[in-house]
Amino acid sequence: MTEPTRSRAVFSTEDFGLMKEAIADYIKKIQDKPESAKFSNLYHRLGRLG
Repeated sequence: MTEPTRSRAVFSTEDFGLMKEAIADYIKKIQDKPESAKFSNLYHRLGRLG
């Protein structure tokens, strides 16, 4: 019986920082739109990961 292949991370720690930076900029651009809350939540979740 073979062992399952170990899963590899899709994103690096640096990637999370880059995504946070991009999302923070986007939040500023859409701050008056309803979907800004969803992006704000995503920003904070990424902060916990990276």
